[in-house]
Formats: sequence, structure tokens, C-alpha cells
Amino acid sequence: MAQKVIVIQGEGLGRGDENLGSLLMANFFRLLADSQAKPKSIIFWNAGVRLLCEGSPMLEYLKTLEEQGVDLVACTTCLEYFGLREQLVAGKPTTMMKSISAVMSDEVITL
Repeated sequence: MAQKVIVIQGEGLGRGDENLGSLLMANFFRLLADSQAKPKSIIFWNAGVRLLCEGSPMLEYLKTLEEQGVDLVACTTCLEYFGLREQLVAGKPTTMMKSISAVMSDEVITL
């Protein structure tokens, strides 16, 4: 049975107002941490990697999810592109090959 993998592509949830998107993303992670159901992993691509780095307003919720056993992984290329490799404080860097493997073998939800 495939497990769920969530792919985060940006800093906010949905399209449109950035402030609203950030608020929605924070609520999503807060409620996911409180939920019984958890994904196997959350992959962070593109600007989404910023959520795992110093100064992110999502860190409290993301660290809670990590403590609950959710695998948080950040695209290494993205971290390096944004100059954030040394600022990663939640999750761990991953390769594109590992991300491809995850999205090909599990049920993927893209946010």
C-alpha cells in the first residue's frame, strides 16, 4: 500500500495573496501536527525549502511533525540556489534521485 508524500513548492498555500497563503500554510502544518493521520514524508522544492530554514514562521510545526516521525526533506539544489544550505534547521537535505524515488513509489499530494 502506497504511503502519502506531500510536496511543498512554495512558501504559501494556494495562489493569490501571499500573506493569506502564508497564513494558510501555517494553519495546514499546525493542524497536520495535531492530526492522527500523518504523511510518510514532506518534500520541499523550490522556494518551499525556505520553510525549513532559520527565521521560518513554520519551524515550530515542522519540528513537531519531524518529532512525530514525518520525514522532512529539502532539495539540495534549491538550498544551494538560495544560499540556505547552512541555515537548514528542520529536516535534511536530499537528492533529486531520492525525491524521484519517493514520488514514483508513493501517493503524492502537491501543495
